[in-house]
Parts: sequence; C-alpha cells; structure tokens
Amino acid sequence: MKLIIQIPCYNEEKTLAIALDALPKQIEGIDKIEYLIVNDGSKDKTVQVARDWGVHYVVNFKKNKGLAKGFMAGIDACLRNGADIIVNTDADNQYCAEDIEKLVRPLLEGKTDIVIGARPIDQTEHFSFLKKKLQHLGSYVVRKASKSNIPDAPSGFRAYSREAAMRLNVVNEYTYTLETIVQAGRSKIAMESVPVRTNEELRPSRLFNSMFGYVKKSIVTIFRAFMMYKPMKFFTIVGSVIFLLGAALGVRFLVYWFMGMGGGHVQSLILCSTLLLLGFQTIVIGFLADVIAANRKLLEDVQYHVREMNYDGVKRRTGEGMNGEEEFGKKNSGTRGTETKKTGKE
Repeated sequence: MKLIIQIPCYNEEKTLAIALDALPKQIEGIDKIEYLIVNDGSKDKTVQVARDWGVHYVVNFKKNKGLAKGFMAGIDACLRNGADIIVNTDADNQYCAEDIEKLVRPLLEGKTDIVIGARPIDQTEHFSFLKKKLQHLGSYVVRKASKSNIPDAPSGFRAYSREAAMRLNVVNEYTYTLETIVQAGRSKIAMESVPVRTNEELRPSRLFNSMFGYVKKSIVTIFRAFMMYKPMKFFTIVGSVIFLLGAALGVRFLVYWFMGMGGGHVQSLILCSTLLLLGFQTIVIGFLADVIAANRKLLEDVQYHVREMNYDGVKRRTGEGMNGEEEFGKKNSGTRGTETKKTGKE
C-alpha cells in the first residue's frame, strides 16, 4: 500500500520546510510513503527547498496556473507513480500533519473513497467572524448541491483512494475543493469527514484577495458544478419561476380586462408574453442540457477506463512509476506545460 502526500506550492520557500518536517514518515497499514510538491510557477526557491529536504517528486508549472490546475497535475503525477492513496495538504502548515493518519484510516479499512478533514472553524482564532459564517454558509450550500454531509467543504486537507482519484474532473480554474465534492456526491462516490486540527497561521491565505471575491468565485463554482451534474433540475427550477411570474402577470391582465380596464395594461401583457416565452425556453434548455449531461457521463466512463489503462500500465511497466523526467500534457491536456521530476530519494 503506497501513500503519496502532495502539496501545491506557490512561493512557499519560507513555510514549505516547516510543513514537510511535520509530515508522517510511517503509518500503520501503509507500506511506503512518498512526498510530492506541485510548483505552481514559483518565483522564489520553493523547488530548491523541496529538493534539499528530499521530496520524491516535483511537478513544475513554468507559469502560475492556479490551485485547481495544480491540484489535478499533482493527482496525475501521483497516479502515474503508483499511489494507492493520495493525501492533499497545504504548504503553509495550516493543517496538523499528525491527522493524516486519521484521514487515511477509513480508506485503509475500505469504508469510503474520499475523506475530508473538518477544521474546528469556530475555534480557529485567525478566522474572522465573517469568514467563519461564510465558511459555514458555503459548506451548507455544497451539502445541498452534492447531497452529502460534509461539514467543511472548503477544506483542502483530504485523502483519495486510487479509484476515486481516477474519476476526478475539475473544470473551473479557481479551486478544486467545492467542485470535487459536488461531483463526488452526484456521482455516488463514497465520502466521509473526520475532525482534524489546525496550526497557527504562518501567512495570510492566497486563495482570495478579498472576502467579496472569495464569495463571488465560490458561488460561481458551486452553481457551475450543479448545472453540470443536475442540469435538468437547475434549468427547470429557473424556468418555472420565470414562467410562473409571467403567468401571474397574465392573470392580472385578464382581471383588469374583464373589469373593462385592459387597455391601460398592455405593458403587462407584453411582459407576460416575454416571461412565458423565456421560461419555456429555459425549461427546453434544461432538456437539452440533460442530454448533454448524459453524454458527459459516458465520456467520463471512457475517460476513467483510459486513465485506468494508462496509469496502471505505467505502474506495471516500471514497478514504481516514472524515472527521471517526463513532460506532462502530451497525453493529458489537463496538465499541459508541466514536467515532473523524480528526485531519487528512496
């Protein structure tokens, strides 16, 4: 049983060594633990710090591409290198590394395929009151959209089985945390949450520049994921609301018309017709989107089997995965422009 712990990094030379030093060296039930960083176009000595420390793999982006693309590039590299379990954590040492054992235990026991660490949000001192409330609100919306019971959806401290990792798809460029939960919930992938601890803040979060920007991007990500996985329900609800508004205006016009005052309410009739037509078209779009979603599911199944042949083929040919350097993106457009280097640590 092989575990690879991946850490997305962007200019983390000051905190990376602290995070790496805290990582577990052995876990009961795990035969081998390896470490991987995703260098998202860092301008400082992040890669040098990682190599000096002795990480096994470095995935390099020549230009900053964001957390979502970095996460998927790391997943790709972990699978290519034979990981049976993948743990994702942060380079700022936000999460208590000792709790990695708590994350992987349900996977080792075969109880689930994804485990997400739930932070003590209300007890975290460096979280502002507004941030705490928004974290709870965002998690609530994700639970409803994914039909899951994950209490801390934005948490990046999580573990994936090999099976679950091969089914992951992230299409937004902001963050993977919310979309992957919605995807897993709607695809019936087993998920559960375990309580984890956090450490003192070493630096401010880089995921968002302002609270408004964070809320806006999170809402867009959730709605986009929901539209992808439940398009019929989404467009039917939106279309029905618009159609009912138009119908209400139509009833209002008829009341005035039977009272002999219809001539002064032609504008309501025009708006009524527009809303009825718009609502009907939105519902029709829902039907079309549902057909597209069915095709997407077929493509995801094909993608899964291609990944299975690709990753497991690499694992069988090499025994451990890649050796030396390999350019990513030639066979996987999701990680184009990256390279992965095995540092040689054993």
